[in-house]
Amino acid sequence: MSGGSGLPRIRIRGLSKRFNSNVVLEDVDLDIMPGQSTTIIGMSGSGKSVLIKCILGLIKPDSGEILIDGENWLQLEEQELLLRMRRIGMLFQGAALFDSLSVWENVAFALLQQNTGKEEARERAIEVLEWVGLHDIADLMPAELSGGMAKRVGLARTICHKPDIVFFDEPTTGLDPIMSDVINRLIVRLHKDSGTTMLSITHDLKSAAMISDHIALLCHGRIHRQIPSSELDSDQDPMLRQFVEGRAQGPINCSHWGKKIEEAIQR
Repeated sequence: MSGGSGLPRIRIRGLSKRFNSNVVLEDVDLDIMPGQSTTIIGMSGSGKSVLIKCILGLIKPDSGEILIDGENWLQLEEQELLLRMRRIGMLFQGAALFDSLSVWENVAFALLQQNTGKEEARERAIEVLEWVGLHDIADLMPAELSGGMAKRVGLARTICHKPDIVFFDEPTTGLDPIMSDVINRLIVRLHKDSGTTMLSITHDLKSAAMISDHIALLCHGRIHRQIPSSELDSDQDPMLRQFVEGRAQGPINCSHWGKKIEEAIQR
């Protein structure tokens, strides 16, 4: 996999967000080039999901810029932003399927919202369901699906309207190792076939290394380190090594419970 050149597809500058006295993001800077797949790793509660929600407009940051192809989306009126969001695909952590809609209606949801004809939308939904290996479940309901099937349906919905930017929120969480590998391979195939720009967040380092061109460590509210995914095992940055090796002790401050962990270890 390889990234593009020239103007970043996504450029984040000085992005900050706090909830009451809790600073979650502080002056986050991040560039993602067209066609590049970047994965953000970091501890639980480090702000990974908040960062994606800020980009998607679900959370309003306190300050900073989010530029997509040079345009600051934070300055757009609501209707303008909604129009531009058609370029975005999102795979949610729990698939987030609509219980009252059939599988194909879930997959074609964005198309139906854009007034695409029902027959055309269904044809496209079945096409992407075949792409994820689920060609024969179009008329089932979400309650009839296993976790792995629901995740693949979620992936099909993410790409059905042919977005040029896709976000993945913990794409392999809750899946067994084999189904995790299936999802990872589908994401790699999507990136290879379409050249879509991707931003993922995950705790699964194997997944991160597999689906990414670049990996960024979000720590203490900032992007601390960004490296090519091929260097994940060799990079010697102390914070990155602590996270990759899963060590409680090290330069990463384990938030308010860090001191309790240290005391428990020393007992």
